[in-house]
Amino acid sequence: MSFIAMNRFKVLPGKEELFESIWKSRESHLKEVPGFREFRLLKGPTGEGYRLYSSHVIWDSAEAFEAWTKSEAFRAAHRDAGTSSTKDALAGPPQFEGFETVLHEV
Repeated sequence: MSFIAMNRFKVLPGKEELFESIWKSRESHLKEVPGFREFRLLKGPTGEGYRLYSSHVIWDSAEAFEAWTKSEAFRAAHRDAGTSSTKDALAGPPQFEGFETVLHEV
């Protein structure tokens, strides 16, 4: 089956466009990585003092995801992750969630 890696981001009110533009303009390097299938940036509901976003990446396996986190492509993709513009848009650090697929219907 597959593995889904997700990071939840709590984006401060008024910073949604900044957050989205950072993602749209970055070089992800994902297409170079073995086991990568698909990436989506999802905009979710508004909470108390934030707008929820999630990065949603589908991998062939948990092992493919783990290999990516140790790769040069990962370091290159996250090189600017700690910049002030990124931090200024968030209400805290992202929350990682990883899921193994147990059922898939198309």
